[in-house]
Amino acid sequence: MGGFGLKGGEMTKQEKIQVVEYLSAEFKQSSALIVCDYKGLQVSHLEELRRTSRAVDVKVQVIKNTLASIAIKNAECPDLELKDTNIFLWADDQIALSKVVCKFAESHSEHFSLKVGIFDGQVVDTKHIVSVSKLPSKEELIGMLLSVWTAPARYFVTGLDNLRKQKEEN
Repeated sequence: MGGFGLKGGEMTKQEKIQVVEYLSAEFKQSSALIVCDYKGLQVSHLEELRRTSRAVDVKVQVIKNTLASIAIKNAECPDLELKDTNIFLWADDQIALSKVVCKFAESHSEHFSLKVGIFDGQVVDTKHIVSVSKLPSKEELIGMLLSVWTAPARYFVTGLDNLRKQKEEN
């Protein structure tokens, strides 16, 4: 589905309807959508963004503002004032999405910038997106939890070992 509108020329009415239907369903299912400006971004950098996004289940598409607005409305999301050249990134995982977008924006700041997002049906600004990008990922959280859960067992084993040593010395 990623190749819509890339063959040059205008899309047919049927193609536009298909794109809007596809995007409406996608936006409705995802918990987060971020709109970025990508004016002047090289194709190789766009491919890099697509690769890193795909690796964490983030979808990326350049969409005409009129079609994106209809899809956003159909997905029952708040209306966004879309202007200029926009690239849309969406996912179920808000943290993974925010991390991908913010990391890419840092390394390509001259041609790529965050504009606005919709998280859980609410419009969010760039500050919110950046703060979410600083949160630990699901994997990092699991690691933290595991270390917390295994800590008492480690102390218990160490305590038993010390007790055994004390008994041997007596």
